Amino acid sequence: MKPIVLVHGFWVTPRSWENWIAHFESRGHRVVAPAYPGFDVEVEALNADPAPVAAVTVPQIMSRLEDVVRSLDEPPIIIGHSAGGAFTQLLLDRGFGAVGVAVNSAPTEGVRVVPLSQVRSTFPVLKSPANRHKAVRLTFEQWRYAFTNTFDEEEARALYERYHVPANGGILWGSVLANFQPGHQDVWVDYHNDDRAPLLFVSGGEDHLMPPAVQASNVKHYKSPKTVTEQRVYDGYAHLLPAQKGWERIADEALEWALTHVR
Repeated sequence: MKPIVLVHGFWVTPRSWENWIAHFESRGHRVVAPAYPGFDVEVEALNADPAPVAAVTVPQIMSRLEDVVRSLDEPPIIIGHSAGGAFTQLLLDRGFGAVGVAVNSAPTEGVRVVPLSQVRSTFPVLKSPANRHKAVRLTFEQWRYAFTNTFDEEEARALYERYHVPANGGILWGSVLANFQPGHQDVWVDYHNDDRAPLLFVSGGEDHLMPPAVQASNVKHYKSPKTVTEQRVYDGYAHLLPAQKGWERIADEALEWALTHVR
């Protein structure tokens, strides 16, 4: 059985993968869900002291993820959600992993599609340049719009309390500015890389934070005819797709695609 590495995104921790971890382990896979540096604590601890969130950088995150993948006995299936989808793309571009799945993925450098719902979702961070040096929380109302807009209120609130942590404002600001600064930035990949492992983008059709149009543009940026880049859109699903009712089908279909395309 292929090992699986699950990469979490912003405003959550590896706890957000708890359903997928148990599901894939029940099918016989070894599953690893690494935390970003400093995130190796419970959600409650990060909310009480968000200093590690404010301090982390993309190079630190990538170094951690590369070490985890390198430590495995064989190249794994890498599945990333949100910012973890962008980090999955970076890992594949750098030769890590046998196949990748990016779920409601944040874009890599050069993707300039910015739907209005994404602007509204990220406004709590991007409304002030001062947030570049802060860990920024979402209110429940902001969380519900960005992450759980298709969930009922009771479930959305329960997941907010279980999963939500602040996000690093500097990294989010950096991803926005990456398209307007000279030279390659932290989230740059080689879109012409012939050696990159196959990559599937999974998009929630109702995602406000990272709408399907963002992933569709990301897919079009990949130009190599020697590897596979595809997108699947699941209607009715919000950004927190890994925890939404019906996630089992999507997890199984993503895993089936990965096993079919694995290098």
